Amino acid sequence: MRTFRSSRALPAIFASAALAATLTIPALGQNRPESILPPGFGDPNPAPSAAPVRPRVRPTPAAVAPPRSPAPDRSTPADRAPVANAPAAAPSTAAPVALVPPVLPGDEPTPDATPTPSATPPSPTDFAAFVRADMPSYARRSLASVGVAGPSEGAMAPDAFGRADGRFLETLMRRLHPPVASRWLSIALRRTLMARVDTPRGVNGADFAAERAWLLVRMGESVAARAMTQAVDTEDYTPKMFEVAMQAALAMGDPAALCPAAEDGARLGRERAWVMAQAICAGLSGTPARAQPMLAAARKSGVAGGVDLLLAQKVIGGGGRGRQAVTIEWDNVPELTAWRYGLAMATGVEIPGTLIDASAPAVQGWRSLSPSLAPGARAASADFAAARGILSSAALVDLYAAIDAGDDQVPAAATVARDLRTAYEGADAAARAEALAKLWDEPKGYETRYARLVLTAGAATRIPTTLAKADTDRLIAAMLSAGFDTPALRWRDKVLRGSDGWAMLTLVDPSAPTVGYGEISGYAGANDSAGLKQRMYFAALAGLGRLTTADIEQGAKTLNVPVGQANSWTRAIGKAALDNEPGTVVLLAATGMQSRSWRGVPPEALYHICAALRAVGLVGEARMIAVEAMSRL
Repeated sequence: MRTFRSSRALPAIFASAALAATLTIPALGQNRPESILPPGFGDPNPAPSAAPVRPRVRPTPAAVAPPRSPAPDRSTPADRAPVANAPAAAPSTAAPVALVPPVLPGDEPTPDATPTPSATPPSPTDFAAFVRADMPSYARRSLASVGVAGPSEGAMAPDAFGRADGRFLETLMRRLHPPVASRWLSIALRRTLMARVDTPRGVNGADFAAERAWLLVRMGESVAARAMTQAVDTEDYTPKMFEVAMQAALAMGDPAALCPAAEDGARLGRERAWVMAQAICAGLSGTPARAQPMLAAARKSGVAGGVDLLLAQKVIGGGGRGRQAVTIEWDNVPELTAWRYGLAMATGVEIPGTLIDASAPAVQGWRSLSPSLAPGARAASADFAAARGILSSAALVDLYAAIDAGDDQVPAAATVARDLRTAYEGADAAARAEALAKLWDEPKGYETRYARLVLTAGAATRIPTTLAKADTDRLIAAMLSAGFDTPALRWRDKVLRGSDGWAMLTLVDPSAPTVGYGEISGYAGANDSAGLKQRMYFAALAGLGRLTTADIEQGAKTLNVPVGQANSWTRAIGKAALDNEPGTVVLLAATGMQSRSWRGVPPEALYHICAALRAVGLVGEARMIAVEAMSRL
């Protein structure tokens, strides 16, 4: 099936007083992740609890610990930037996450940031420091600049955060609750978090990398998160990084990734999961004789029990010399945690759908990227991943191509794969368009409907503009969902004035002149009785600089879109734009879109986001986000 492979809120704006406190005192009200192991970890049948369980030993001084886009170096290709006038690079510009939504971390003030390692000679008893001192300079990685990708690989420049205070940035990341409404903003956020950036003032480089990795884990970006934790040498791990490294490895279903840090992690004395990791790593290294006594000691001391201990035994039994056969029963397991998820994925244990459905949205992202799942099993999570920017259009097409070519097919996914083949290889344009319509009409869910546009973006580019009675609105929405703006603009003379397609092309066309307010009043979005699309259209045009000041004032008054209102969030994103800090702008933009649906994003927020992105050179991203508002409402 290679022939059809593609070519490549915030419920409301921050209350002023709330963010004002964040801006002025960024180090207060800090959160730390909950224990990697679930409540009742040492009991045979853990009982669910809504209260977070805190580690018994307070962490050593560390920076604010974390709570609870396309990157070129990720495992799947990402959607490309818009072809026409793509934005230039901006000038200088621990136990698993508690997967049941009610289990959230609480606020707890912590000491100052972990100090950056100094040149002071290490104590003979400090083995990690001794190793650092003895390591040749060429083998060490600096904490002054940490990340995975650079500008040449699609990420941001080293100075993306400018002179922003690191504690402020960490607070923003920690208090951001993914997923955000916009797929394109999620993609930009991933690029920002993975970038090889200069460590901001006020924080330790390893801690800042851990905070970024922790947000990536919560976004469902398991591959990117693990890459971030691996961008720091284990000798430089801080307590926060140890916790986040555990999270990232379990999200990937890769307990072996814990082994380089297992010994030091266990010495922290405050995370039982690292004690279990020691036993697991002993088993994976082919020394089950050492692992079994460690498991027995863990069971006897109450460190582990129930399904959590059994899963660890199963991982050890799968090692080079393991001979254990362990059966996992989920009947009395009340919740899915990252420990249970990661070890089950590593051993091929099927997780009940009820536990998956009750887990946090990030789990769907993890599953969509998991190499241990068959293509048909990954398809169930792929819609969420595509709608949230975790999977690109090309990666989604590849997934369904694998399903079509495989023998063990899931019926529903196989049907989609066959229709997609027809959309690419149909006998004529009419047959291909009919297959596209079938793919678009079938899904009922919010995310699945948009995911189908992402899936069919490449096929939509192959529909000729000469086709009679073409579904231009959805053809254009599909192409733009993956950044295919040049093919979409071919339909400029075919769309009906005032239609959704016309509005989307007006927003994305880099050569379109300034429009007058009369054209806004003439647009009435499909299925938009409340007028939200029209308000979003006005806000997007204003933010993209396509309206005069007089028209902006008229639209704000007539449509009741208070773009001129100021609060702490608008002042923060405006200042970041003025200071030419694209990384800070993207992070604040995501803070302003903390909503699973576009209906939870106020139009005035879209105005400030588009204006700030445009100001720091991210014009292509601003256009795509604006278009997405039109296609998803």
